[in-house]
Amino acid sequence: MDARDRLISATQELLWVRGYAATSPKEIQTSAGAGQGSMYHHFHGKEDLAVAALQRSARLLRDDSEALLQAPGTAVERLTSYLRQQRDSLRGCRMGRMTYDADVLATPALLEPVTATLDWLVTAIAEVIRQGVEDRELQADTDPEALACTVAAVVQGGYVLARAHHDTSRFDAAVEGAVALLNQAHRG
Repeated sequence: MDARDRLISATQELLWVRGYAATSPKEIQTSAGAGQGSMYHHFHGKEDLAVAALQRSARLLRDDSEALLQAPGTAVERLTSYLRQQRDSLRGCRMGRMTYDADVLATPALLEPVTATLDWLVTAIAEVIRQGVEDRELQADTDPEALACTVAAVVQGGYVLARAHHDTSRFDAAVEGAVALLNQAHRG
């Protein structure tokens, strides 16, 4: 891995663990094993590097989610697979956690990849739900956008509950509650 990739990877990890405001350029450089000159050779500064790290995290989230949401199976099976995906629920979502950082919320360049990724996720989930309605797998009165927001919110809220209680079972309970809602919407 070259210095640029190490800097991005280190920033991804530090943003996930500490957030943007609590991560210093020096910590990034130390974690990446790269000097200040290397950092400023590849990036204009901390914000520019953080944008690159958030964009990479966004691609990873999209790739992982697409693999589950576009897999073979019924809409309910794909959504259940997405919900039950193995996650480190005590660490939270790399993108969702950024919404708790005031500096990210106040900086359009940092907020954009977060917002775009969460919007993409809701849209992708809604498309699976829409297919389920069209295939008569889900009840005709199911609102794809509303249910998609619920599914995404369950995952993000599950992270919050797990972290607040230092207990992964809180995340698991939220997921199983959402699976039960999906099964109720199923025409089966």
